[in-house]
Amino acid sequence: MTSRNRPLSPHIQVYKMPFTAILSITHRITGIALGVGTLVLAYWLASAAYGPTAYAHAQAVLGSAIGKLVLFGWTGALFYHLCNGIRHLFWDVGRGYEIAEADKSGRLVVASAAVMTLLAWIIGL
Repeated sequence: MTSRNRPLSPHIQVYKMPFTAILSITHRITGIALGVGTLVLAYWLASAAYGPTAYAHAQAVLGSAIGKLVLFGWTGALFYHLCNGIRHLFWDVGRGYEIAEADKSGRLVVASAAVMTLLAWIIGL
């Protein structure tokens, strides 16, 4: 009779998502963000080809506070996806599958992406 009181499957209040699962989901989300960011890059390049008025408009949009926030997020997505892709290359050759190593490399990916994003913006400004 006590088995009826237990949940049949994990749910939000009981189940804690593993760090590696969060990183996997983030990798997919950053891939989508990079696709959208590439469209923004194409818009910026096309505006340069259309002339000074179109380019000034694109610069105003991308140079605004919201535009800079979007570009900062795109830069973070780029570096995260790059670092996590390198991590996946190590997995492709059979290294880093142990849980402790996967967690450690995941934390290294997040830290590296954060540092690279900040450095890119410091150098770029």
